[in-house]
Formats: sequence, structure tokens, C-alpha cells
Amino acid sequence: MADADSTAPARDFRDTVFLPDTPFPMRGGLPQKEPQILEAWGDLYSDLRRRRQAEGAPLYVLHDGPPYANGDIHIGHALNKTLKDFVVRSRFLLGYDVDYVPGWDCHGLPIEWKIEEKFRAQGKRKDEVSKAAFRAACREYAAGWIDVQRDQFKRLGVIGDWDNRYATMDFATEAAIVREFHRFKSSGQLYRGSKPVMWSPVERTALAEAEIEYHEHVSPTIWVKFPVTGATDDHPDDLLAFRHATPSVVIWTTTPWTIPANRAISYGPEIAYGLYEVQAMEQGLDFEPWAKPGDRLIVADKLAEEVFKAAKIATWTRVSDLNPSGLECAHPLAALHPGFGFAVPLLAGDHVTDDAGTGFVHTAPGHGADDYEVWKAHGHHEVPDTVDPDGAYYPHVPLFAGLKVLETEGKKTGKFADANPAVVQKLIEAGTLLARGRLEHSYPHSWRSKAPVIFRNTPQWFIRMDKPLGGDDGETLRELALKAIDQTAFHPAGGRNRIRSMVETRPDWLISRQRAWGTPLAMFVDKHTGQPLNDPEVDARILKAIEAGGADAWFETPDADFLGVHDPAQYEKVEDILDVWFDSGCTHAFTLEGRAGSRWPADLYLEGSDQHRGWFQSNLLEGCGTRGRAPYEAVLTHGFTLDENGEKMSKSKGNTTDPATVIKESGADILRLWVALVDYAEDQRIGKQILQTTVDAYRKLRNTVRYLLGALNGFDHAERLTDLDQFPPLERYILHRLWELDGQVRRAYETYRFQDVVRPVLEFCAGDLSALYFDIRKDSLYCDRPDSLRRRACRTVMDEVFTRLTAWLAPLTPFTMEEAWTTRFPEAGSNCARVIPDTPAAWENPAEAARWATIDGVLEVVNEALEAARRDKRIGGALDAWPTVTLPADALAAFEGLDAAEVFRTSGAELVAGDAIAVEVAVADHPKCARSWRRVPDVGADPDYPELSARDADAVRYLEGRG
Repeated sequence: MADADSTAPARDFRDTVFLPDTPFPMRGGLPQKEPQILEAWGDLYSDLRRRRQAEGAPLYVLHDGPPYANGDIHIGHALNKTLKDFVVRSRFLLGYDVDYVPGWDCHGLPIEWKIEEKFRAQGKRKDEVSKAAFRAACREYAAGWIDVQRDQFKRLGVIGDWDNRYATMDFATEAAIVREFHRFKSSGQLYRGSKPVMWSPVERTALAEAEIEYHEHVSPTIWVKFPVTGATDDHPDDLLAFRHATPSVVIWTTTPWTIPANRAISYGPEIAYGLYEVQAMEQGLDFEPWAKPGDRLIVADKLAEEVFKAAKIATWTRVSDLNPSGLECAHPLAALHPGFGFAVPLLAGDHVTDDAGTGFVHTAPGHGADDYEVWKAHGHHEVPDTVDPDGAYYPHVPLFAGLKVLETEGKKTGKFADANPAVVQKLIEAGTLLARGRLEHSYPHSWRSKAPVIFRNTPQWFIRMDKPLGGDDGETLRELALKAIDQTAFHPAGGRNRIRSMVETRPDWLISRQRAWGTPLAMFVDKHTGQPLNDPEVDARILKAIEAGGADAWFETPDADFLGVHDPAQYEKVEDILDVWFDSGCTHAFTLEGRAGSRWPADLYLEGSDQHRGWFQSNLLEGCGTRGRAPYEAVLTHGFTLDENGEKMSKSKGNTTDPATVIKESGADILRLWVALVDYAEDQRIGKQILQTTVDAYRKLRNTVRYLLGALNGFDHAERLTDLDQFPPLERYILHRLWELDGQVRRAYETYRFQDVVRPVLEFCAGDLSALYFDIRKDSLYCDRPDSLRRRACRTVMDEVFTRLTAWLAPLTPFTMEEAWTTRFPEAGSNCARVIPDTPAAWENPAEAARWATIDGVLEVVNEALEAARRDKRIGGALDAWPTVTLPADALAAFEGLDAAEVFRTSGAELVAGDAIAVEVAVADHPKCARSWRRVPDVGADPDYPELSARDADAVRYLEGRG
């Protein structure tokens, strides 16, 4: 409305204007309001399930990937659990009965470390605490954090079956995990193998690929000479002649500490090798190089120059071609100790390339997967053990007994220890070091301890990936898993290729760990055959004991109590624990399968994209290995949360965003709206500036809902218009937009595209509603008499808008929508219990959509002209104007049946035909209505109300009962 005239009217008509009125506040006050709503909801999830089940709703199952029960939740947890809550609430909204049981992963190293720290603070070493006491402390610690995290997730508004949550440390759960392990044992997929595995000396346990991350790391590099001691007859007769220096095969490695474990040298059958003789060394060096003129070296031709450069060799000659097949070398430390006096054969290997190094690969079968495979492929069976669980050389290792590869304690934990320099020094003494250097490269680290890992030969338990199941003609676990991947829906679709490539190339599944806190590989092994005992009665007794007393029962119960008729002296009790990925890979078996109100397989698994190699894959392998298929129909992945600059969050950098702080300062709905607005499939960013943008978006939503509540004050069924023909064109357009959005919202929720719910709805609120509909209809809503068709149509449409907005946004901003719904309908129950209301097909109206798209273009030009007139002070506001608008024929046709002044929000308007849109703003020279402030010719036409227009006089007369 424009400012009032300077001459005050004889009467104040403000009390006759229907201004919006609602107790719904402009400021959300979410930090105070949300806990009250949570309390009012009570066990909302159970209430919703009972309601949907009574309605015979179809079942939808979301299986929860368990967070680790250690520490407060961080922003990644908040994103993950909020996305899951979007799924749960949106499926309820779509009319489903939703099964969602939150769970926790409780076993593993992080908790063990915390408990070790606790005991160290008490002056106790781990080996001074009984296993039972240690495990009890771990269990108590995890239970405490489950309680903390559950409350934090609830405060986010996450609903689920919290009272029946699962935890991998529950006794019944540990028994179920052992039962799944026994299924692999009994099917013949389990075996014990002595092979190199990734080993963390800091954690003293084997690690699976899923527990590894790669970081830049600086390693020492060495070029080492292996003197040739023998050759087959097809080599030149003078290769080992006394008149020449003994030739040496040269290897290059970044792990000097593995040289004592060397047993062979691998070469590439397709690589060209040559025998080279050193002619001269570089001059002017400040050290004496280890090569000298006359030395004969065997390297790949492609890499010869690079090798000689590293060794400071200035000139050389290529003596001849050389085929490494049939050569035999001495160990480079043989001259220092008879323990290295064995022959070192050369073995052909497909893994050898001439891209870097020397074209030869130092082969230590106890410390590398390729080394192990090529050693075995050539008929060798004995794999040397050189390094113990602490990463130190065993006492039987000559020259180096007791030296450590990595520091495992103190401030230098994870740094290289004495082994590397000691080996290099001995090679110098032996005269077999050719050169050395340093290399920065990507190196595997434990994702928990962040310390480097090593490859170490240990006896471990594995599940075979490539053994046919159910007979020789059956499919392998790998084949079943790949087939299951192809049958699974992935959101986004690129997830399929990612997990497929991992499964195609992964090794056998390493499932044993040498730790204390976890579910045991509860089985006995025949001491003579080395095979697991498969006796259903023994397994049944094991399961019964664990179900009653947890994993402790396995460690504390005498073997004879389990073995029955079997002689305990003939069997070894396995005390390794299961990999935590096997633990969580079994969650489908005890959370979904056979539980009332659930179903196997789940409809959806939802986790971060790193779980393609973690939880998604462990569940895939467990399901395929025991049931022949994946335990899920679809997989949804989200990216990681970064700071505002796109950098990884770190407490040390001070760039973290604490969800608890956001909730305390702004409310959970702000955090939830941020999750809804981001493209979760990619890495997202968060920080103060981004959250402020989210707050601004929230205010627009809140103000829209608040305006609707105020405008609908007193609206009832009697006022509703039901005949679509009675609705003006603008109302029919808004109904069309509701029809259009209804389809978009449903499709977006069905396909988990939450951004495609909130962004179109936000645009609808800001554009179609606030900037167009509310602004145009403000005059009618405030000033028309209550029974006018236009006002009734307006309020009917606003009711439909409110009904849908509060439903559409309920999964995303549930607290605000609940507050809005219960403000208007305090006795109608929770907004969360609603389903999306049906939208009549008759609302679809492409013609009105086209009309208002055309009008929008005209409005843009008219508004610019009105703004220019305001700036020039020719008018005070739009109601002071009476524009003449020239329009082309198509634009002119769009205004047929409309009041142009109403559309332009001016007191009047003239439309004339022309070639292009043009606007001439004239001042409305009629009297101003004291009630609506419009300047129209009929002001004063009613003698009873000389200050009012005819429309306003009629409305006031109606209100005063004088009509």
C-alpha cells in the first residue's frame, strides 16, 4: 500500500482490513523449540509404523550402516544420518511402512587403544591386565558412547527403532556373527594360508585393503648387486671367466629392510637385458662411489642409463645381450654371514616391467604379494619368516636380530627405525651396494593409526574368492559378487563401476586379526591336518555359550566343554578375532533376516563413497558367500564434507564444523536444510558463510509458511470453493504449479534426489508465491468482502499450497513443518504422520502455464518502468501509477480475462497493441481510497462511504451488516 495522503481521512478503516494474523513467529527460535517438539513426538517412529501397518502399507527396509561407538558425532555423521532420515521420513510420506533399525560397530582397534591408554594412565601395561578385564573395559566404553551418540542423533531429528538398536558387541549379535563365520567354515570357503599380508607393527595386526589409505611417504632407495655364481650352458662361455670381473644382476628397492628376506630375483621374459662393463666414473665427487671401472653389471637396456647415472658411472660399454633365464646369484650379504650362503635363482615373472628401477625385482616371498606368487609359481614352498609382529627381525635372522623396521612406541611411532640403515651399512661392508637415494611416493598406511604398514608373512585365515561353491561346476564367490553388483541399483550410477573394479581384482578375503576386542574365529583346528573341525554339535555348543556369555565365553570356557567326544589334545583352539568388516558385513543377517516387521534383502544401503571397499563390499561378499546374492536391492553413496575452501577438515587446522554447535546456535532444521540443498553425491562444503546462506533460504521458507498461516486465519470448509470453473486464471495457474511440483517431489523422493525436492519448492515459494501470487492477491485478500468468489478462491488455493508445502518439506525440515501444522491444526495429530495429499489431474493446465510465462516477461518490463518512475519521484508507489503498456499480439492475448492493473499492482492500466513491449507510466489522478489506497474513479461513489472505492464500500457495508 502507498503512503496515506497528508490530509487525514475522516475515519480510520484499518480495523476493516483483513490483515494476516498468526501466532507462528517470524523468528524460528529453533534451538529452544525443537526439543519441545521432540518431547511431544515421543516414540514417533513406532507410532508411524503402527499406523502404516494398520493401513496395510507396503514395507520398505533401509538397513543402517553402523557408525563406530567412539566419540561425539562429527559433521560426516550428521550428513549420513540426516540423509537416512530423509529416506525414512519420505517413505513414510509416500505411504510406506518403513523398517529402520539404527546400529553401532563396537569392536576393533580404536577402542582397544583408548582402553590401553586408560590402563597406562593407571600404570598398567596391556599384558598386565587379564583379557576378560580388558574386554569388559572395552564393552563398557563402547556402551557409553552408544548412549551419547544416540542422543545426538535423536537431537538431529533422526527417527528409527532406537529402543531395539543393534550393536556388534551384543551377546546375541556376537553369536550371530560366529554363526555366519561357521557357514563359511562348513562350506569349505575358509582356509589358513601363510602369505604376506599388510601388517601394522604399531597395531600388531593384519589389515585388510579396506583398512588402508595411501599417503605421500619418503623411502630410502638402494641399487644392490647380486653376484652371478652360476649359469646354464646357453649363456656365453666367458660370462664367468676369471679374466673378467664377476658380473652382478642389479636390483632396485625402496625397502632395504627386506634384503635379508630375499630368496630370488624376478625378471620379465619380454624385457631386453644387457651385460654392461663400467669404463669410467664421474670425477670431482665429494665421496667415493661404490662402482669402479671394470665392474660388470646386468640391467634392462631401457633403464641402463638411469641406473648408471644413479651410480655415478660416467662411461660404459654394452658387452652383449643377456638372457637372465638360468642364471643363479649369491645373496648380497653372503660374504658377511654363512646364514646368507644360499643360492638366489632368477625367476620369470609377469609382474616385472622396465618402467622404473633396473628391470629386475628383488624377490622376498615373505614381504610382497607378487614376490610370494612368483616364488610359489616356480615350485617353492618354504616362505621365510624374518619379521615378528612388532616389526622387528626374529632372533634367527643373521646380522640384524632384534632390529625394528618401524618405531612402534613414543613420539617417533610410525617412523623408520634401525633396520633400513643397518642393512644399507652391511651392504656397503659386503661391497654389494651400487647406489642409494630417496624417493617420495604413495605408500600404504593404516587408516586408524596413520602409521605406515609393511608386508609380512603370517599365518592368517582367508575366505576364497575363486573356489567354485557347491561343486566344481558352481560359481565362485567373485562371480556371484559381480553378478550381484550388476543386479543392484546404484545412486549415483557410477558406484557400480567403482565397486565392480574393486571386486574384480581383490585378493582372497583376509578375515583374521591378532587382537583382543572382537568376535572370535570360534573354531577348533585339527593339529595333524591343519583343517577346521566341522561338527554341528560342537558348533551348536559354541553358539549357545556365546549367546549366553558373549565372546568371552569362547576364551574362558574349557575346550572339552565344547569338543564333547573329541580329544582336546588333538585340536588347536583358534583365538584370533574376526576382521571388523566381517562383523559389520553380517549385520544384515541378524538385523533383517527373520525379524518381525523386516525383510531380507534390504531395499537400500546408504553410506559414504568409501564404503564401496568397506561395508558395501563386506555385506556383498558375506551375502553372496552364504546366500548367493547381495543383501540389498540398491546402494546410495554420498561424498565427504569439506570446509568452505574445499579442504579436508582437521581439528589441528581449526576448520571443522561441529554439528552440536550448529544445532545450539541455529537449530537442527538449519543443518538438515543444508544437507537437503547440497549435491550429496559429490563432496560438499560447509562453514559459517555457507550456513548463513542456508539460514537465508530457511527464512524464505519460514516466511512463506508464516504468511500462509496468517492469510488462512479463520478459513473453514464452508469458505472453500470446489468448482474449478469458478477459479480465476491466476488461481488455476497456481493449482497447475502444485500439480507440476507434486509430480517432481514424488519422483525426487522415490529416487532419493532430495536437492530436487527443496530447490524447486524454494523457487516456487520465492517466485510463484511471494513475488507473484501473494503480491497480486494481497489487495483481494485484505480488502475484498469475505464471501467474494475471488477471495474464496484465493484462500482455497492458499489452503492447498499450505497442505502440500507442509507435507513436501516434512522429511527435510520436520521441526518447522510440525510447528506450522500444529499451529493451524493443534488437534489434528503430527504432521509427520501424513502422506502426500493426492493432487487432482484436473489441476494440470498447460494453457495457464503458457499464459503466465508470457505475463512474466511483460511484468519484468513494467516493473522496471515503475521503479524508474519511483526513482524519478514521479510516483511514490505502484498504486500511484496508471501505466499504458504496449504489447505485441501474443502478449496482449495473454491478458484476456485479466485485470491488468491487478497484475501490475497499479491503480489502473491501459493495454494497447503494438510491435514490442513498451511502458509509459502516468500518474493516477483519481482520489485515493482510504481503505485500499487505490486511486480509482469510483472513490466516493457510495454516499455512505465517501472516502472509499465502490469495492471497499461494499466490503465495509457487509462487515457492518448494513447490506
